[in-house]
Formats: sequence, structure tokens, C-alpha cells
Amino acid sequence: VLLVNDLNHNLLSISQLCDNGYYVNFTSNSCNVLDKNKNNILVANRFGNVYITCFENLTSQDVTCFSALQEANWLWHRRLGHANMDLLQKLSRNNLVVGLPKANFSKDKICDACQFGKQIKTSFKTKAHISTSRPLELLHLDLFGPNDVESLGGKLYAFVIVDDYSRYTWVLFLAHKSDASGEFIKLCKRIEKEQGHSIISVRSDRGREFKNQDIENFCDEQGYSHNFSAPRTPQQNGVVERKNRSLQEMGRTMLNEHKIPRTFWAEAINTACYVGNRVVIRPILAKTPYELWKGRKPNIGYFKVFGSKCFILNDKDYLAKFESKSDVGIFIGYSTNSKAYRVYNRRTLTVQESMHVVFDESNPFSRKIIVDEDENSKVLSNTNEELSKLNIG
Repeated sequence: VLLVNDLNHNLLSISQLCDNGYYVNFTSNSCNVLDKNKNNILVANRFGNVYITCFENLTSQDVTCFSALQEANWLWHRRLGHANMDLLQKLSRNNLVVGLPKANFSKDKICDACQFGKQIKTSFKTKAHISTSRPLELLHLDLFGPNDVESLGGKLYAFVIVDDYSRYTWVLFLAHKSDASGEFIKLCKRIEKEQGHSIISVRSDRGREFKNQDIENFCDEQGYSHNFSAPRTPQQNGVVERKNRSLQEMGRTMLNEHKIPRTFWAEAINTACYVGNRVVIRPILAKTPYELWKGRKPNIGYFKVFGSKCFILNDKDYLAKFESKSDVGIFIGYSTNSKAYRVYNRRTLTVQESMHVVFDESNPFSRKIIVDEDENSKVLSNTNEELSKLNIG
């Protein structure tokens, strides 16, 4: 046998013993190794179809060489500050140092000191296949917050739900963690009717907002399997953890582009979720979450720049003949319940939904750059004056 993968034992070469002048006698129960003077120096007892000996149990000084060869790799491992065996193998093979013997530096056992000093968390490899076969087979749940600033509606938390198969995402905004169970129950009933079949299982961490009697009773009644990630192991709930990060990064970026106040963080996260469902590509399936969930390709022709200036037709108030027909506002997202834009009206200081909106996406609230005759850039900011009109806190 030239190669045995994952072999956990050392093999003693009979041919090499014979070439060095030793005699090897096999019987049905044991194997004896004799030197040139016919002295017995090694005994191996038979176990099944192999003959096994343990050098650590030998006390004879005549076989010290066997034991020294056996532990040379671990002795140098300890001498070099518990260096990695792969490093020792490279040093020995490439002759990068002087004095290191030519030994087989392989990790054939566990070093207790290394485990106490170096042990790390188990790595989680990316899946090369899809674990689910249809929408609602598995839902991933997570919640982030509290935010240090309340949203326009007084919310502090964002409850994120991701469908495993399609990666379609929902975000629910909460004032308190305790509201999570009620919002989750309402969402489950709605999306089950939308898809026409039931949820099979849900996965979350062990936070009290998920591991409570209300959700457990609901899962038992509906026949859902509620799986939990291991304590302090967010990687097992990695689908929704990564989605949380993507939503927060996209929302933060959109707020920073036009220096929008952080009070609009929920609107930015909601827009990030809306856009992500329609433009993110599901790995392996190579389709958007919207297409996998709805069964048709999304239309994104009506998308606008978040935070851009807009003009809202005032069709609510009585206007005199020469009064302005429009109010200036800020675009803050898309309605999820109707075909309309969500805009912040700077005159009334309210959020409203309307289709009668004209957009100016030329980045009017950003900093203006003016180049003088010496070709030096001078930054003139009109942002503070505009933002003072947006401050509703």
C-alpha cells in the first residue's frame, strides 16, 4: 500500500528492518524483531489482521531510538513555541534553517497546550447547493436595534425576515422588542395566503423576542418547526445576518449621499429592502428574489434616487388662483400598499404617498464645487441651510 488517506497510525517497515540486519519472526499471535545476536528487541501482538506495538510502553534502553524517532516532530513543535506543523514541514523540506532534523512533521495527535492557547471557532463554508426547494419552506428571522435615533414613526428596532429559497425579504419596524411576536404572526398569515401554501420551518437566534411563549404556541398551532442557532454562533443564522448588514450599509449610504437626517433611517432601510428584492441576484438560481417569489421579472423603470428633491402636487388644500400648486419635498421610498411614492413634505412636515410627483435627481442638496482662476477647488456648502428646513426633531 503506497498511500492511505487519513491513516491515524505509523507503519513499521519490515523490509527496512531486514535490510539493516534485523530478523523478523511472525507467528499467528505475535511478531518478534531480533537483532544480529538473536536478542529480542521488539514484540508486536496481533489484533485482527495487523500486528500492533506501542513504543510508549517500552522501557528497554535498546529501543530508545524507536521512541525518539516517533516523537521528534512534537519535540520540535514544543521547542519552537508550539509552531504550526505545516510551518515546521516547510522549514525542514526547504532547508530554511540549520539544525532541524528531517522528520515527518504531521499532526497525528492533539496538543493540549495548543487547544488551550489557540483554539478558534469552527469555520462555516459557503453552501454549493440550495437547501430548500420552494418559497416558505424556511424563514430566517433576526432583529437589529435599538437605534440611537427614533424613526419618524417612533420606531427603534427593525425586524428582518428572509425566505431561504427566494431570498425575498420583509422588514418590520418596531417600537419595542416585545412587538416582534405579534408582527411575525400577522406576516405569516399574510404571506401564506399570498403563496397558497404553508410555512414549514423558521430559524432564529435564542433572543427572547423569538424564544417566547407566544411564538412557540403559534408555531405549535400551525405546525411550524422552530430551529435555533447555537448560542453565540450567529454564523448558523448567516442568511439573515448578512441581509441585516446589507440593508444597514445600503441605508447608511443613501442617507449620507444627501446628508439626510438620521430620523429617516427606517425609510432608508425600507427602501433598501424594496430595491434589494428587485435587483439582488439569488446565487445558483441566477434570478432576483422578486421573480422567484412573484413568478415574473420586476420592473424597475420607475425607481428614483433616494433623498432627491421633488415637487408634490397639492391636491388636498383649497388654492387661490395664483397660489403655488406644488410643495417641495424629499423622496424617501416606495409605498408597499399602493402604486405611489413616499415623500416628505417640507411645508407640512409630514410623510405622504402620492403619484403626482415630479423629481429633480440632479443632487441639489449635495456640496457644490467651484473652480477659481488658479484651478484651486473651493468648497461652498449650501447643505446646512437646506437641512435646517428639514429638522423636525
